[in-house]
Amino acid sequence: VIRKGGDWKTTGRSKDNTSQDKPTGARPSGPVPPPVEKLSRLAAPVTALPGVGPAYARRLDQLDIKTVGDLLYHFPRRYLDRSNVTPIGSVKTGQDATVVGTVCDVESRRTRSRKNILVVSLFDGTGYLSGVWFNQEYHREQLKEGVETAFSGKVQFQYKRLQIVNPSYDVLGGGEEGEGQDGMGPEGEDQGGGPQGIHTGRIIPLYPGTAGVTSAALRKLVSRALDMVGGMADVLPEEVRRTFGLMPLTEALREIHFPGGEETLGKARYRALFDEIFIMQVGLALRKKRREREGGGISHGPPGELVGGFRRSLPFELTVVQEKAWGEIARDMSLAVPMNRLLQGEVGSGKTVVAVQALLLAVDGGYQGAIMAPTEILAHQHYRRIGGMLEGLPVRVGLLTAGTPADDLRDIASGDVGVVVGTHALIQEGVSFDRLGVVVIDEQHRFGLRQRVTLAAKGSAPDVLHMSATPIPRTLSLTLYGDLDVSVMDELPAGRKGVVTVVADKSQRKGAFAMVGEEVRLGRQVFVICPLVEESEKLEARAAEKEAGRLAGEFPGYDIGLVHGQMKSEDKRRVMERFGAGEIDILISTVMVEVGIDVPNATAMIVEDADRFGLAQLHQLRGRIGRGSERAICVLFANPTTDEAKARMEAIQRYDDGFALAEADLRIRGEGSLFGIRQSGLPDLKLARLSRDFKLIRDARSVAFRLVDRDPVLSEGENVLLRWEANRRFGGTLEWLFHG
Repeated sequence: VIRKGGDWKTTGRSKDNTSQDKPTGARPSGPVPPPVEKLSRLAAPVTALPGVGPAYARRLDQLDIKTVGDLLYHFPRRYLDRSNVTPIGSVKTGQDATVVGTVCDVESRRTRSRKNILVVSLFDGTGYLSGVWFNQEYHREQLKEGVETAFSGKVQFQYKRLQIVNPSYDVLGGGEEGEGQDGMGPEGEDQGGGPQGIHTGRIIPLYPGTAGVTSAALRKLVSRALDMVGGMADVLPEEVRRTFGLMPLTEALREIHFPGGEETLGKARYRALFDEIFIMQVGLALRKKRREREGGGISHGPPGELVGGFRRSLPFELTVVQEKAWGEIARDMSLAVPMNRLLQGEVGSGKTVVAVQALLLAVDGGYQGAIMAPTEILAHQHYRRIGGMLEGLPVRVGLLTAGTPADDLRDIASGDVGVVVGTHALIQEGVSFDRLGVVVIDEQHRFGLRQRVTLAAKGSAPDVLHMSATPIPRTLSLTLYGDLDVSVMDELPAGRKGVVTVVADKSQRKGAFAMVGEEVRLGRQVFVICPLVEESEKLEARAAEKEAGRLAGEFPGYDIGLVHGQMKSEDKRRVMERFGAGEIDILISTVMVEVGIDVPNATAMIVEDADRFGLAQLHQLRGRIGRGSERAICVLFANPTTDEAKARMEAIQRYDDGFALAEADLRIRGEGSLFGIRQSGLPDLKLARLSRDFKLIRDARSVAFRLVDRDPVLSEGENVLLRWEANRRFGGTLEWLFHG
């Protein structure tokens, strides 16, 4: 069975024997409610299974399998349907085939060109076939004599024998385990109950494995685990199961691991997919309900003199979406429930102006406001911009970084500083506030959950406003930020003419730099972004320095600046201030300028090796230009060699709308690469694909939130089981929700 677009189909052909999906490893904590009974066996350590001792448990831990539940939710990555296997005696040269046989010979040779060849021969009773690998001796570790193995690939006839070069393979059973200190026992027929013939005569599950843990061993352990938890109660209320037409849990788990056919396997996988989505939404609903139940927040009054004075001082009218977002934030802040809102908006859409009003609303009521930025450069920029915006108003703005003097820290602690702008230094020990009323977290996905919570803990249930200039697809927003209220700003301020994006190859370099020269001659400024070198910041710095030297020769008489991650903070800040003041014509930089830098006079950007960057990163970089009244141009030099890189370059050229680009990114790369699920305090998604399963996410979310509205701590009837399972999946982090 292979996945195509999320569907699983049986096949005899495998194209990949290395992919691994990491499970959550979530564990419950605290006492198990009495009605759970057999369900609680999911939380038992894997050592509770016959044949698993401490040494073997350590191997399983490499797969994040610590409990019986982890094992049962370590799903097969594909399946082998034995009915699709071709007897070796019947295979044809040039045919793509899957054969199954017993390893009868393992031989290493050396060619005249000094290559190592590993030849592993199978016999299935009808004939012999060899798997051949060049310079890959490590396959010997699993492919030992006596082991039953499946080879898949294109069959050739060479040197008077049938062979497959670099076959995909799976160890199905046989003698690879042996008796050991863990007492796993030989890999033969099932020794601990479960489906008869778990390695033969059926659709066989093939699992992500690791050193010393084969797919065959996992099959046997899963069979024992199913026997151990058999007949357990279902974690979902009957009403939910009936509404969505779901297969019972025990039956679904058994069917996923040992399917009887494609139709029942499809129903079982739908049940597991639904559980993953629904229980995550239950957890989000519980977090939100807890905040509402606790109250304890600050009920800020209506906007006062500071907010009014600030709005009157602005040289422009707020856009419709800015007014809408501000109205939602002001309403949240008026309630005695701590605000937890995500403000996401296009690059340059004016989020800072909205956030400043939230800070001033807190100060109007006698509280302090804090804004945390991910880098010192951005913190300094916010400090300068916000300080400039508030000039003439009776509020003091302070900057807090790693080098803030003790006197300034005392002024913040005493409440003399009304608005504090800082980096992660805000959350350090020794930093305190008098009355922290609102927290703004800029580029919030750049901070971990712990950092965000720690800053909020500096006050007494302050309102929290998360900001992100990286547009988040609605599907992802519902999942990652389902317990947040969301304000979207998808409209640019009037007068912006946007950015033209061109993907170019090196043959167009001369024309691109002629364009740069013309922009500089017109009194405008230019960014040149140097290649991304993942291995070393020093290499990136060297590339930037080399580019600066080259451009100095190409544009004599112009001021060329350089900024990279190896420079001291003070030096970086000084360069950025000079660029912002118009004293530098061309700024050579690494990707460190991708967020928040605001230079309205910058109208052109060149990005070298753009195909090495992700779409979100390219969109952020592109957002550094076109912030004034002139049309801007972004030239991306690229030589994409993979389908994904080509798709990224097509998307960045096609979409200038960040939300459309984010949806494209979701389709191209999948959600895992956009935002870390774990960083949000949520378990990993193993089965759900947000772009594919959006309707199910929306429907499951609706039912989950209604259920938690009716029973806010899941204490009634069947809901107790759901509560226990949600806590298990969230790794015990939800236990605090059920008290008080």
